[in-house]
Amino acid sequence: MSSAPIGVFDSGVGGLSILAGIHELMPTESLLYLADSAHAPYGPKGESYIRERCDGIMQFFLQHEVKAVVVACNTATAAAIAWMRDRYTLPIIGVEPAVKPAAELSAKGIVGVLATSGTLASDKYITLHKRFTHEVEIITRACPGLVELIEDPDPDEIAIRQLLTEFTEPMITKGADTLVLGCTHYSLITEVIQQVVGKEVRIVDSGKAVALQLQRKLPDALASGDESGIRFYSTGDITMQSRLLQRYWGQAIVVSKAEGI
Repeated sequence: MSSAPIGVFDSGVGGLSILAGIHELMPTESLLYLADSAHAPYGPKGESYIRERCDGIMQFFLQHEVKAVVVACNTATAAAIAWMRDRYTLPIIGVEPAVKPAAELSAKGIVGVLATSGTLASDKYITLHKRFTHEVEIITRACPGLVELIEDPDPDEIAIRQLLTEFTEPMITKGADTLVLGCTHYSLITEVIQQVVGKEVRIVDSGKAVALQLQRKLPDALASGDESGIRFYSTGDITMQSRLLQRYWGQAIVVSKAEGI
């Protein structure tokens, strides 16, 4: 058993959806969450930039002696996880759009995928997409501006609904009955998305799958004993980030500045 913490990071608050799944499945684990909010969003940025950010974040986690890292960001996973695994020996778990379970769930054989432009343009996603095109029709849509609205401590709910309607309406019109949330940020507003697309559309994300994969990777290193804590860090303005992270985490938390990255 190991009491060393597990590092979880995202470009901003989106990874909280993954963090919640990990904490629920493994409540005795000590967790470090890092929101790289000073450099969000990752979606429109190139691979070299994202890899540079991931490298700095890994150095931060290694200073805290983590035993594993979860890349709780679809864009960072697509751009950098293979590169990270070549550079570091500890377990690194990523996240990818849940196309496989969506294909299995779809009764009509039409699946919609909402993601960032970076994720949809990546080789990793293109390969994933091709694996299932013989089983279902996959309608993809990049969602520019949505992450930025979710990252706002005082989000414009009307603007969010307008964007969601613009992004999803063509999918629903074409008969999509299953919707994949291919960005962890989107999972934070699942209820709003469900209201926009209607209750007959099934919404799928990768949160539980990531937690299960992490548990499988650490069978001999899981902590035991009482429930451990979660420490929150951000590269952004701490006052603003405290409001934002607390909004989506749903309870009072302390956010510390992630220095030097």
